[in-house]
Amino acid sequence: MKIKTRIRANQGHSIDIDLTLKPQQPPEFLYHGTAEANLASIFEKGIEKRNRQHVHLSQDKETATKVGMRHGKPQILTIKTGEMFQDGIDFYLSENNVWLTDFVDAKYIS
Repeated sequence: MKIKTRIRANQGHSIDIDLTLKPQQPPEFLYHGTAEANLASIFEKGIEKRNRQHVHLSQDKETATKVGMRHGKPQILTIKTGEMFQDGIDFYLSENNVWLTDFVDAKYIS
């Protein structure tokens, strides 16, 4: 019997693995859930992946709200992903339907 000693996160999180995802065109808008305490930094610096492999974006506000609730009082940011894509920024769709990108500049956030 082979014992499995590794797990695989769908988005990679902080584990450096090749997810073998191919760039895809995202919807015009996606959403990012965060805590109210993070807003000033996000509007100044954008959304950084920090210790993760990618920034995670949701297709709907409900999912983004659930994500934001994990970090404090939730705030939902609308990301102009269609505009980002037109500007040459790559997006990936994980197996569990989370959109991924490397960075979201503050100019694409509303």
